[in-house]
Amino acid sequence: MEAEFMWNALLSIGVAAVGFWVKSWVSEVTRLQILLNRTREEYITKADSSDQMNRVMNRLDGLDAKIDRLIERQ
Repeated sequence: MEAEFMWNALLSIGVAAVGFWVKSWVSEVTRLQILLNRTREEYITKADSSDQMNRVMNRLDGLDAKIDRLIERQ
């Protein structure tokens, strides 16, 4: 009877330890997935960067033209 109790206690402790280990790995994988998704969202490609820079330069060219027209009127 006592051997059966010891065996059940040992198995319970072993299953609890494995469960805790698996839970910690699952939470770590989840954390890494969240960090990876954030990195993907914040990452900008070279083409995107070039497109954004072209938009800014076009706006600056338009402002430059408006300033030139204002100076010519005076």
